[in-house]
Amino acid sequence: MTAIPLEEDEIEYPDSDGEPMAETEVHLEEMVYIRAAFKKRFQDTPDVYVAGNLLFYYEKGNREAVVAPDGFVVKGVPKGRRRNYLLWKEGKVPCFVAEVTSYSTKRKDLGFKKDLYERLGVAEYFLFDPLGEYLKPQLQGFRLVGRRYRPMSPGPDGSLVSTTTGVEFHHDGSLLRLTDIATGEPFLRDEEETAARRQAEKRAVAEAAARRQAEERAAAEVAARRQAEERAAAEVAARRQAEERVRALEEELARLRAARSQG
Repeated sequence: MTAIPLEEDEIEYPDSDGEPMAETEVHLEEMVYIRAAFKKRFQDTPDVYVAGNLLFYYEKGNREAVVAPDGFVVKGVPKGRRRNYLLWKEGKVPCFVAEVTSYSTKRKDLGFKKDLYERLGVAEYFLFDPLGEYLKPQLQGFRLVGRRYRPMSPGPDGSLVSTTTGVEFHHDGSLLRLTDIATGEPFLRDEEETAARRQAEKRAVAEAAARRQAEERAAAEVAARRQAEERAAAEVAARRQAEERVRALEEELARLRAARSQG
């Protein structure tokens, strides 16, 4: 029996290329941080999809037409887990792509990938060389002007602003620092969030203890005031009783004198 060939739409597009996720642990940490930061940035925006190290197929029917950006952002598509990103099905090109680059990948990152993203119409393309192996400066960006990429001018501190995502990029050696431009708040790394959460928990415990101490002091002051009021009331009552006894004695003395004078 002759096998029925698959229709073009039935072609299977693998979700793994068998390659390691990152060249070194340093590169992996920056990839994870970029993806996590952008997920936080757009967590409340339903039609923005953020991914990283996901196979991105850009030609229907061609399983070789694939790339795996270290981080990318797509506007106009719903959130949700995907095994891969099929451009012809999603209908939207990423507005932003980031690559954590190295000396061994520089030819591909500055050659094939840069040309591909430019041809596809990716508005912004950022590269970060965490080990400083070849990029000078380590953080560089390209913005689409017309149909061609133009290098972005960094700020005095070497920072780059992604206008498509509203995120500012800084770096300190091998570490990136991404900041939400709208709020000015930096996106924390996992270990920083853990430390911040522990500090917040310690502050909450200390504040609760201080609040309990303040409540206990207030309760003690109320009790002391109540005791003082009770003592004052008792003194008033004792004074009245003494006054009443004096008055009764004076009346008895007056009666006795009156009786003596009549006798």
